[in-house]
Order: sequence, then C-alpha cells, then structure tokens
Amino acid sequence: MNPPSEARPQEVLLFTLERQRYGLPVEDVRELVRAARLTPLPRAPDVVEGLLNLRGELLPVLDLRRRFRHPARALSPMDHFIVASAAGRLVAMRVDRAEGLHTVTSGEWDPSPRELPGVGFVAGAAKLADGLVLVHDLRSFLSEAEALQLDSALGALPEPA
Repeated sequence: MNPPSEARPQEVLLFTLERQRYGLPVEDVRELVRAARLTPLPRAPDVVEGLLNLRGELLPVLDLRRRFRHPARALSPMDHFIVASAAGRLVAMRVDRAEGLHTVTSGEWDPSPRELPGVGFVAGAAKLADGLVLVHDLRSFLSEAEALQLDSALGALPEPA
C-alpha cells in the first residue's frame, strides 16, 4: 500500500482478531464470506489453517492467529473469511469480524511501523480517532519458502473427478 496522498486517500478494510483491529488495503480484498468448514491440507506450511471450497475454488486459509502470535481458537460460525490477493495468489483469512471500510487520509497515515524490526507484513499504520490500526501488506505475508511449500501441497491434491 502506498502512503495516501492529499489527492488520493486509500481505503482499508478494518477487521478484528482477538479484540485488536487490523486493516488490509481494499485493492487486495475480493470479498467477505461467513466461516465454513475447512479441509486439512497435508504438507502445507504452518501458516495455512486448511482449504476453503468457495463455489468450487479451493483457497488456502491463512492462520492469522498463528502469524500474529494470538492463541489458537476453534473455528466459529460467527467468524468471517476475508478473500484477498496475497502476492498474486487468492487466499482466505479467518478473522473474528470484518468491521467495514475506512478511508485513510494522509494525516492519518504513518509509514514508520514497517521500518521497525520484527514487524513484518506491515505497510504502515492508520492513526484513527479510536486507536492505531496496523495495515498489512499481503504481498509479503507469505515468505518465499512458505509460498513454495504451499504450491507443493496444493500440487499434491488429487485431480477433481
């Protein structure tokens, strides 16, 4: 996500996970869907929670709890999946709740979090009236090794009959 400019504010999708708010650039988001049963994906990287069959398309579901060091929790029918593009790959991310869109203006944007050590996957932060929201960059969410391992696991799936 490029820093918003005065001429072109950026929209982000706000979501919550373990009572913390995060954001994704809206240009990366395809749709929101209610949580559904997942199918295990053998040999997938640890960050993949399973596969979601979305209208016949198999999508890897990224485990944000593991990535953000939150405690594991069983899938709930109240959870949402955010279907988004991550480094050219369509994925789903399980979140507690998608809150909606927010237009981030240049006065609210702070790019400095992405420069801090140990803060991967972050494009910057939105300084909102009710708190700071880290905006994540899905292009760097999967490491190269994780992407290769995921490709291998997906390639090992049996062909549909």
